[in-house]
Amino acid sequence: MEALRQDDPRRFGRFTTLARFDEGASAVRYVARDIASGETALITAARPELAAVPVFSRRFQAEARTAERLAGGWVTPPLDTGDPADGAELLWTAAGYVPALPLAEAIGIAGPLPERALRILGAGIAEILSRVHAAGSVLQGLAPGTVLLASDGPRLTAFGPLGAAASAEAGPGGQLSVRLGYLTPEQIEGKEVSAASDLFVLGLLLAYAATGTTPFTEGPAEEATRRIAEDEPELDAVPQELRELIANCLAKDPDQRPTAGTVAAELALEGAAGLARGGWLPEPLAAAVADQEARVLALEVPEEGDAEAAEADQADAPAAPEDAGAKPGQADAPAAPEDARPEDPRTPREPEGARTAPEPEDARPVDAPALRKPADAPAPAGNADTGNGDIGEDRGTTRFLNTGPRPPQNDRPTTQLALPHELTAPAPAAHPAQPAAPLALPAAPVTPQQPGHTHGGPAPYPAAALPAGPAGPGGPGQGPMVSLPLPPAPAPAPDPAASRRTLLTIAAAAVGGLIVGGGSVAALGSGDTARATDDKPAPKPRRTLPGQAPEPRWIYAHPASEASPLTTALWQDKLLVVTSESQASAVDLRTGKRLWQRADGAKGQAALAAGADLVFVASPTEFLWLSPKNGKVVHRVRYTEAFDDLPGLTVGRLAGSSGPVIWFTGSHTVTVKAPKPKKGKKKGKDKEVVEAYFFAYDIVQRKEVWRTPVPAGRAPGTPAYRVVAERSADVLVRQDAVSLTAAEVKKAKGKGSVRSFDQKTGKLLWTRQYGAASLEAATSGDEDGTLYAAVGQDLQAFEADTTKPLWRVEGSDGSWFGTPLIAGPLIHTTERSRLVGAVERESGRLVWRRSTEVPGTGPAPSLTLSGSEKTLIAADAIQVTAFSAADGERLWKFQDIGSADPKGETVRASYRALAFGETVVVQRDRSFYAFPVA
Repeated sequence: MEALRQDDPRRFGRFTTLARFDEGASAVRYVARDIASGETALITAARPELAAVPVFSRRFQAEARTAERLAGGWVTPPLDTGDPADGAELLWTAAGYVPALPLAEAIGIAGPLPERALRILGAGIAEILSRVHAAGSVLQGLAPGTVLLASDGPRLTAFGPLGAAASAEAGPGGQLSVRLGYLTPEQIEGKEVSAASDLFVLGLLLAYAATGTTPFTEGPAEEATRRIAEDEPELDAVPQELRELIANCLAKDPDQRPTAGTVAAELALEGAAGLARGGWLPEPLAAAVADQEARVLALEVPEEGDAEAAEADQADAPAAPEDAGAKPGQADAPAAPEDARPEDPRTPREPEGARTAPEPEDARPVDAPALRKPADAPAPAGNADTGNGDIGEDRGTTRFLNTGPRPPQNDRPTTQLALPHELTAPAPAAHPAQPAAPLALPAAPVTPQQPGHTHGGPAPYPAAALPAGPAGPGGPGQGPMVSLPLPPAPAPAPDPAASRRTLLTIAAAAVGGLIVGGGSVAALGSGDTARATDDKPAPKPRRTLPGQAPEPRWIYAHPASEASPLTTALWQDKLLVVTSESQASAVDLRTGKRLWQRADGAKGQAALAAGADLVFVASPTEFLWLSPKNGKVVHRVRYTEAFDDLPGLTVGRLAGSSGPVIWFTGSHTVTVKAPKPKKGKKKGKDKEVVEAYFFAYDIVQRKEVWRTPVPAGRAPGTPAYRVVAERSADVLVRQDAVSLTAAEVKKAKGKGSVRSFDQKTGKLLWTRQYGAASLEAATSGDEDGTLYAAVGQDLQAFEADTTKPLWRVEGSDGSWFGTPLIAGPLIHTTERSRLVGAVERESGRLVWRRSTEVPGTGPAPSLTLSGSEKTLIAADAIQVTAFSAADGERLWKFQDIGSADPKGETVRASYRALAFGETVVVQRDRSFYAFPVA
C-alpha cells in the first residue's frame, strides 16, 4: 500500500480515495471510504486507456457481475460499480475492504507458507472453483496478485482473464504481458481451456506459496513454453504431504487432474473455514495484516484543498531517480534489474545473501496530507525467524505496509494480452537498463472467435510456431508474441432458458465438489454461454474422496422464461411439484424430466397426496385436485362455495397436515352495524371488523371437519399458524410473531405462547408460555407431550401440559437454536453459528455436534433427514452439508453458483432439501439436484 499519486482519482462515486493498495497492468486498486457511512472499500479501477476499449469494458463488467454471483464465503460482496456508459468518468468496482495481504507480498514478508496455511489457502480457492465449475464455467483469474490472505482465510479478488492480468506488466506498444509461468499446457498447444485448466494454475499457485517460486520458470525464457508443455515440475521443496496432490494438479493431461472438490476435500475435509479457526497465518503475516488494518483505519479523508496542494507539490518536486531517462509509454514497463542501477546512498545495505526487493514501477515520492500516521500506531512488524533480516522501506514511494524483500521474480513476462491496433502506439527505443523483451507473437486485432474455440482462451497456434528467441528483428516488443487476446464482441445472446438448462446438464459441484458430464465450458464472466456438445468423448472418471458430493442422479433447471418457484413439494415419492406465480409444474423424481405444467395451480401451496391418485394444491382462491399424470384439474372447490357463510374468505398458508387432514387459518371482514341512537342523537358509523378462524379440512372427502374462532392477526387480519406437534388428542400450534397485533405483542411481554386445539372438535383447550422462550423462538414438539424451544442461546425441553422444564442444552456464545428435527430417540439441532448436532430426547445428553464450516452469519441451517434417517442434510444460504445422523461424520458439501448467465439475475435464494427414499433433492432457486444418500 502506498500514497496516492498526482494523477490518481480522488473519488469513485460515493467513495473518497485514501491510498493505493496495489496495481497491475489492467487495473489499479485503491483503498477508499464512504464519508457518509464510514464504510471502507477496496476499489478496482480499470486503466483509462483500456476502459476506452468496448470489448475490455464489457469483459470488466462481466467479471464484476461474476464476483457478485460468487459473493459469500471467500469472495467479498461488491458494493458499487462505475460504468462510463451510465455517465461515470471511470470504469471501476468496489468491494468491502478486508484487511489482507496479496499472496506475492506475503511470500516477500515471511517466505513460503507452512503446510497448514497451504492447506487452508488451497482449500479456500478450491471451494470457489467448485462453485465456478458447477455452472460449466472456467475462472481464469488465479495469480499471486489476485489472492489475498486475510486473518480468517484467503480471499479471491479476480474472476476472469482481466483479473489474472493484475499480475502482468504493461509493455511497449500497449500489450499486457501475463507471466508465462501461469499458462497451461493446453493453452500453449492452442487447445481450449477447461475446468481442469484452473486446477493446473491452482497447482502452480500452491507450489509458489510453498516454495516462493513458480515451477517451470527456472532456465532460459525462450524454453519456458517447452518446459510447461513437456517437463515435470520441480517440487522437492514442497512439503511431502502435499507433493502428490500438487503434482496431480500439474498433470499435463487435463483428464488426469483432480476436480476442485477433490482438492478441497483432500486439503481440508472440514472445510477451509474450519481448519483456519483460531488463526492460520504465520506470526509475521498476522502482524502485517493487523498493521495494515490499523493504518487503513487511521487514514484520514483529505480536507478540501489538500488534494490540490498535494498535486502542486508533486508538480514542483524533482523527478525520482528511477524515472531518469524514462520515455513516454514506459511508465509501466518492467523495472530494470538491481545490478543495472547505481546504488542509492540513502538505502542501508541488506545483509549479504538476503533477497533484494526490486524497485517499484513508476514510483514517485508523494507526501499526501491524507496519509497521517497516528502517534500510537504500532511499529512495523519485524521479520523474526524468517532469515530475511530487518526490512527497510522501498525507495521512491511512501509505504504503509512493512512488505520487506520481495521474492525473486524469475517467471519472466512472456505472454501478451493483445489490444486492438488502434490502441497500440509505436514502441519507443529501448531503455538502456530495460531487460530482454518478452517472447511474443504479433498483436492481432480483436476478431470474433472461430466456432468451437472457448471464449477467453488463446487463439490456436501450433507449438512449432513458437519462436526460438526472445525478440524479433524489430527489437524489443516488435517480434512475435504469445498472444492471449482480449475477448471479441459478444455474439447474439442465447436464449437464457436454454443456456441455463444446457449448463446445468453439464455440471454440478460441491465444496467437496464434482463436475458432471462433458462438453464445452465457458470462460467465467465472458458474456457468452457455453452449450453442451455430444460429439466429445466422456471424460475419464475422476477419483473421489470423502467430502466430495455424490454424482446427482439428475439435474433439473426450471425454465428462465417462467417465474421463479414459490413452493416445492414431493408427492408420493413420485413427483416433484413446483408452483410459481404463473403455474404449477411436475417433475418425474426418477428421471428429472418435467411431465406437465398447469396455470390452474399458480401461486399454489404445498402439494399433498389426496388419496393414492390425486395431487392436492391450495391456491389463493380455491382448492384443486390434479391428476398426477397430466396435471388436469379433476376437482375444484372455490372458497366462496365451500365456505359460503364466510363471504370474502381469505385463506392463509397451511399450518400443517396429518394424513387426509390439513389445518389452515382464514379471515373475512364483516360489517358491524352501529347501535340505534338514542332520541336526539346522531347515528354512529358502521364498523368493519375482521373475524378469523382456525380450520381442519379433509382433502380426501373434500369437506370441512371443524372451525374455531381465533383472534385476528395483524392487517390484513389472517393470523399465521404453524403446527409444532400433533398428539392423539390435540394439536399444538404457534403463531408467527409477525402476524401478532401490536396489542398482542405488548401483552406477551416478549414471551411466546403455544395453543392446544382439540383434534376432534377444534376447541381451544389451553394457551401456555414456556420459560423465557421469545415470540420468535424456534419451537417443536413430539407425540409424547414434550416441547423443545430455544431459550436465549440454549435449547430447553418442557413438559407441554405443565410447562415443567426437563433438561437444557447449552448453545454457543452469541448464537441461538433454529427449529430442531425430531427423529426416533434423537433430536437433531441447528444453530445460527452453523453448528449442527444430535441430542437424546429422553435426557438431553449431547451425542455429537459439528460445524457446517460455512463462514458468515444468518439464520440457522434448516434440517432434513433421508428416508432411512441415516443422513442428515443441513441447508442454508451458502451451501448444503451432509452428515451421518448417528455420529455426525461430515460426509460431503455442495454449492451451486446460481445463474450461469453473466447478464442474469444474481441468485440469493437459500438452499433447501427434500428427501424421499434413498434420494435428497437439493434446490436453489431454479436449480434442482437429486443426490443419492444412505
